[in-house]
Amino acid sequence: MSQSLPRARRPFEFLIRAILQQIQSIAGLVAPPLLRVALALPFLRSGHTRWDGFLSISPATLFLFENQFKLHVFGAAYGFPAPDTVALIVATAEIALPVLLILGLATRFAALALLLMTGTIQLVFPDGWANFHLYWASLAVGIMALGPGPLSIDRPISQWFYRRAIRNPI
Repeated sequence: MSQSLPRARRPFEFLIRAILQQIQSIAGLVAPPLLRVALALPFLRSGHTRWDGFLSISPATLFLFENQFKLHVFGAAYGFPAPDTVALIVATAEIALPVLLILGLATRFAALALLLMTGTIQLVFPDGWANFHLYWASLAVGIMALGPGPLSIDRPISQWFYRRAIRNPI
């Protein structure tokens, strides 16, 4: 009698495992682009506010980096060195890195750069960790761990390099 019970469970277990494999397969396809877009959007929105026309940093952005944004380190607030240059780099990065993420091009590098930006933003706004920075950092780390996924430009590029390496071993 005890042996008939496990046999009765086998079709049920098989069905559950098949369903879980389908869920994992679909999530493996959908999760990476969703993570990429979720991380890209807040930075892209912020990047749009930094510009005042084509290749022209807005005066408000320059003012913020020169006068308002301070790095809070060791109990003191320090201004950014070369604030105009930092403003230009940040404004460019807040547009370029999200675009790379959305396309899935240089995905892990873009996620790492946005993680570093998030860390810097945390130093500027120390109270923002619970509302924004923790989530951005989690998304960036998730993207770095999972990679770009199959729906990305990185996928055919990596497949091309892999095929090339097999044909031409060192």
